Amino acid sequence: MSGPVNGEDFHGAYGDPGRPVRAEGPDGFDTHTTGLPYGAVAPETTAQFPGAEAPTAPRAPEGLVPSGAPEPELRRGVPAHVGHRPPSYPPHPLGRPSVRDADEFAAFSHAVLLDGARIGRLTVRAASVRGDSHNWEGSCRQDAMTVTRIGPPGAEMLLLAVADGVGSARYSHVGSHRFSRLAAVYLDREAESIHAALCAQQKDELRVLATKAVAGAAAELRSAWARSAQHKPRPYADEDYATTLHVLLILTDPGIRDRVLCSVGDGGLFVLRDGHWENGDPDDGEGLLDTRTEALPHAYRSVKTTLLRTVPGEVLLLGTDGITNPLTQKDPEFARHLADAWGGPEVPSLSDFLWQAQTRAKSYDDDRTVICVWEEGA
Repeated sequence: MSGPVNGEDFHGAYGDPGRPVRAEGPDGFDTHTTGLPYGAVAPETTAQFPGAEAPTAPRAPEGLVPSGAPEPELRRGVPAHVGHRPPSYPPHPLGRPSVRDADEFAAFSHAVLLDGARIGRLTVRAASVRGDSHNWEGSCRQDAMTVTRIGPPGAEMLLLAVADGVGSARYSHVGSHRFSRLAAVYLDREAESIHAALCAQQKDELRVLATKAVAGAAAELRSAWARSAQHKPRPYADEDYATTLHVLLILTDPGIRDRVLCSVGDGGLFVLRDGHWENGDPDDGEGLLDTRTEALPHAYRSVKTTLLRTVPGEVLLLGTDGITNPLTQKDPEFARHLADAWGGPEVPSLSDFLWQAQTRAKSYDDDRTVICVWEEGA
């Protein structure tokens, strides 16, 4: 949440602001790659070598592809970008935290998480990617996500969660990771009551149950963090772990069409209908960007709940503001690009989904976490 939006800084809750011919490089890179199998090295683009002629597609060595068979597809390489100008930051992971920085969690955090599932008629693809600005700074990914199932067989639900650590919070990467998981544990304890309230469309009861579960997770985490801080020079402070949280619950029973979104802070849910993205919560001020957001573990009033009904063929997108903000930008190119990628007849493979989720747009360089759900028809 610390990256700039539309050319301006976007702050968190606490205000924290194939290949052209070239000469052999000094490191012998060309000599090293000559002996590698075909396709092991992604082709470079003319953007990386200004003034170079447009490269032609490399061909496999003779005899590698049987006569008459289609040539292997080229590797995707650098993620695509929308807009007239490419983003300012390079798209590659650069530096990263060190174990000696006294934050082991940051040092061992992955730059990319990729997940997926097939449960009954539901197919899930999920990716959490370190943003370009964090890549450039060498800081860790502050987003987190969870894909799991909760509840007993008669009241089973698919639980999808995304969390976005507040950019100014010292340990927000810890907060987002722990809340996205522990909230699932506490919601599982209320699963049968949630199932009954969802079947009865009791929005107020769902809000009470969700608030109870999230408050229980917050109390457990605050207690654990406070005990841990007793052995550290820095005293415990709630704001150090500040994070948003969005949890989508989908009953695995295909006969029940209602879903519930439980939310604290910005980010949220979109639904792809008839080729267009619609805000899954029409009351949240779509298109408005605020410099503040509610956040866990303490800077929130209650858990907001939203009921929605979907039909097979519609795609649900749950995301942090790293993807929901560009979806709502005035230029619709980004939204159109993802609608084309994810609104087709086929669910993308995990690798394709990751590459598509990394589509870049200038001025939107925060961490990006996105979970999509497709449902087959009867």
